[in-house]
Amino acid sequence: MIRGPRAQVALVTLAAIAVAVFLATIPTFRHFFDLGVYRGAVRYWLIDGGDLYDFRYQDTEYGFTYPPFAALALSPLAITSWPVAVAAAALLNAGAVALLIRWQFAPILRRHGRPVWTPCALMFLGFLVFEPSRDTFSYGQVNLLLLVLVCSDLRNRKMSGVGIGLAAAIKLTPVIFIGYLILSRQYRQAATAIATAAGATVLALLIAPEASVRFWTGAVWDTNRIGKLYYVSNQSLRGVVARLDAPSTLWLAAVALVVAYWCWWVRTRRPDPLTGFAVTGVIACLVSPITWVHHLVWLIPGLFLLLDRAMRTPAVVPRRRRLAVLAAGFVVMSSSIVWLWWAHPMGWDAFAGSNAYVWISLVVLAALAREAWAVAPAPAHGIHAGADRS
Repeated sequence: MIRGPRAQVALVTLAAIAVAVFLATIPTFRHFFDLGVYRGAVRYWLIDGGDLYDFRYQDTEYGFTYPPFAALALSPLAITSWPVAVAAAALLNAGAVALLIRWQFAPILRRHGRPVWTPCALMFLGFLVFEPSRDTFSYGQVNLLLLVLVCSDLRNRKMSGVGIGLAAAIKLTPVIFIGYLILSRQYRQAATAIATAAGATVLALLIAPEASVRFWTGAVWDTNRIGKLYYVSNQSLRGVVARLDAPSTLWLAAVALVVAYWCWWVRTRRPDPLTGFAVTGVIACLVSPITWVHHLVWLIPGLFLLLDRAMRTPAVVPRRRRLAVLAAGFVVMSSSIVWLWWAHPMGWDAFAGSNAYVWISLVVLAALAREAWAVAPAPAHGIHAGADRS
């Protein structure tokens, strides 16, 4: 173990240089494309007077796909220059990463008597390499911010559910966490989340009635505006089926099976909130019609939880084996391996590689569920039961 402060600074410095070389070498920089969509859409809507959902970015098929409340939240971009918008997006995402590390990684280190600052600095650099978070930075996406909103409900005793409600009003994916609250009998928190999401949606309806009607009666169902289902970046069960060119009924059956298992597991296992949130994040990635690679940041709570459980393993050899498996998974999900099949993602020849992150999601789900069965059921259903407060 490196103990001296100079040695630790040198280690972090060398790691930062290696990360910089990696980012400069791997050709997956996204040029803040999604940030450009957000900024262009709200400018077109608020300044040019156009319809929010008619906007297309740089003559592509991509336009604004979130509910109108998200456009209101992003409205400052309409009067922001491009360099300022890029800087703001980078700083907000960096702040989100810092919060996730403070909330979920630093407590693991403290529980196991490990130093905090150097591992946290290395973990921050790891977020810059891990493809889902790396893409969130380089697209200028909002995934990490939404993850922070959802995870904040694990710490917010007085107003639990507000973070989930706000996240669900901005983007539809976090709605599944309301389902988790209901399944786990956290009815007060679920009611708070529903009321928050509904309040934000009604606010958007009052401020932007035309955009709201357009979204909820039409644009929300138009998946063609989001992208092709078979595109290799779509690492959901729907993407697997689309790349096999199989009937959509196969996807519906797979989703029904996964959701049924999730409902049964939550109701019978009564997981602690950390595990429940982690499993629900993985389920969201699997069942969503489109889960771009940058959406896979919802796996992060589960990966932190598996890291904690690996470090708790008393026997040295099994502990090292578990840590090695986690490290291997990190390497694979940082390698951009699915893009090797970018040009030819279809068919059985590409089945294993083009869906690599789906397989990892399923492994994470199985590991989380298996580990939960190895411990006693949580004695309480409150959202904060068993949550770490450090």
